[in-house]
Amino acid sequence: MNKRVKFLAVAAFGLFVGAAAYSQGVITASAYFKTVSDYYSTINDYEVDVDIVVGKKEMHGKASFKKPDLMRIDFSKPMDQVIIFNGNKLTVYLPDSSAVLEQELSSDSNRLNTASGLSLLSRYYVVSYEIGQEPVPLDEGSSEQVIKLILTRRSVTEAFRTIKLAISADTKTIRRVEATPAKGGDSFVFNFSDYVINENISNQRFIYDPPSSANNYNNFLYTE
Repeated sequence: MNKRVKFLAVAAFGLFVGAAAYSQGVITASAYFKTVSDYYSTINDYEVDVDIVVGKKEMHGKASFKKPDLMRIDFSKPMDQVIIFNGNKLTVYLPDSSAVLEQELSSDSNRLNTASGLSLLSRYYVVSYEIGQEPVPLDEGSSEQVIKLILTRRSVTEAFRTIKLAISADTKTIRRVEATPAKGGDSFVFNFSDYVINENISNQRFIYDPPSSANNYNNFLYTE
């Protein structure tokens, strides 16, 4: 399977499922980050528009998350592509390839686990301010102010060398994540906008039946 697809699936899974671990209040690199932790502890579910950039490739979709570990992204570009995690299994549907990629995940098989996502990040990454404690523009010339953090890996075994976060100074929601793979290649940039929070999303939202005509590939994260 394409390594870019693997990294995208891992990054998306870790990002959304890891958000649940904010509620654990275990990331205390700074007082500001603690306030973000406290805020995320109040979030039971959310939907958000997401734009993903990998090198020169752009993707767009709508993401849904529900505590403790349900995640889904429905893409409009590429049309009909889906990434979904139902608490046990990560599934990626690639309509252009008519392929379904599946990976069973257990509590001891992957660091990107539901209850310990960000607590593990704090163990394996050093969290600090990228620029300083004062808000800065999200982009040059932007009127939106964010706090920028950077997570730097402690060990060479981590998949990402650095993970940068831009957090809205007004709402404390994550606006951007940039994950740089440790072994080189394109960074993965996730931009989030138009959050809809605590709307009591149904669990049915996270049930997905891929087309029966698609080819299935199991254990894709461990297949070269």
